[in-house]
Amino acid sequence: MSGINPQVLSFFKTLSENNNREWFETHKPEFKALESEVKAFMKEVEGDLQGHDKIEKAKLFRIYRDVRFSKNKTPYKTHFGMALHREKPALRGGYYIHLEPENSFLGVGFWGPTPEDLFRIRKELEVDADELRGIIADPTFQKHWGSLQGDEVKTAPKGFDKTHANIDLIKKKQYTFHKKLTNQQLISKDFSTLVHEHFINVRPYFDYMSSLLTTDLNGESLLT
Repeated sequence: MSGINPQVLSFFKTLSENNNREWFETHKPEFKALESEVKAFMKEVEGDLQGHDKIEKAKLFRIYRDVRFSKNKTPYKTHFGMALHREKPALRGGYYIHLEPENSFLGVGFWGPTPEDLFRIRKELEVDADELRGIIADPTFQKHWGSLQGDEVKTAPKGFDKTHANIDLIKKKQYTFHKKLTNQQLISKDFSTLVHEHFINVRPYFDYMSSLLTTDLNGESLLT
């Protein structure tokens, strides 16, 4: 069990007030030491997940921002972001950990489904959404993840009826769940346990989506 070094939060708080190359270069050794600790934490989470899941890749995102197409021209992110990808094509969905002062959270689900996957999900929900609704409504799932999140179209995707009973699900462009975290939870020695508890409790949702996205509209397997 381990938590996040409180200095991660203080470093990003100070960086947000001094987001320039001169300050960062002066404090880069401190950042690299904290980054190394966070990578070790990520590997611990990955190891816990490998006990019951198959993680294909764990990635800690770079701190450098791509400012080419952004109105925000500050050069550095003020958070750590970690993504853990399940082994495709059989296993779908992803895990995400966001560490930022007063804005930390866990995320799971489907942030950027391919057009083919998105269409497959929508067509399934057009026929029947009872199983998905049952998974989301389960008290244990609700305790850990709450309601379905994600961007959506305004009315209905092309080719779908805007008055459909399941249009609230069909119009989603993303299918994600988020769990807000406090600074105190991050620095607790039990933080890795908390992360794993939440991640393991999303499995009914991942199992459902994986089954869906590895079959065609006739229910035939797409796996070779």
